[in-house]
Amino acid sequence: MFIRWILSIILNAVALIVVAQLFDSFHLEGFGSAVLASFILSILNIIIKPILILLTLPITVLTLGLFLFVINAITLMITQALMGSSFVIEGFGTALIAAVILAILNLLLNSLIKDSVKS
Repeated sequence: MFIRWILSIILNAVALIVVAQLFDSFHLEGFGSAVLASFILSILNIIIKPILILLTLPITVLTLGLFLFVINAITLMITQALMGSSFVIEGFGTALIAAVILAILNLLLNSLIKDSVKS
């Protein structure tokens, strides 16, 4: 269980670095910052995200779950606020697009890892 959590943090850090390469308005100082951001993001996803989902349940249902990307963008913005200058997102629009790309990248990376473990 612990190893799987560490692996997901590392995979999320890789996805954050890929997103940082795609956008000029999304900046990470290095892999260490990406790992720290991924760790903070995982803690926020455990503590804050369920509260946000519960509070926004009606709008999430009305948008057929698409509002979850907004919640992911909010957690990204909180993460960058906690990290200071080593992780910078210049605007909520960038955070929203990054949240969508991160979700896709994490899905792909996790499926690759699960497929290689089964083999």
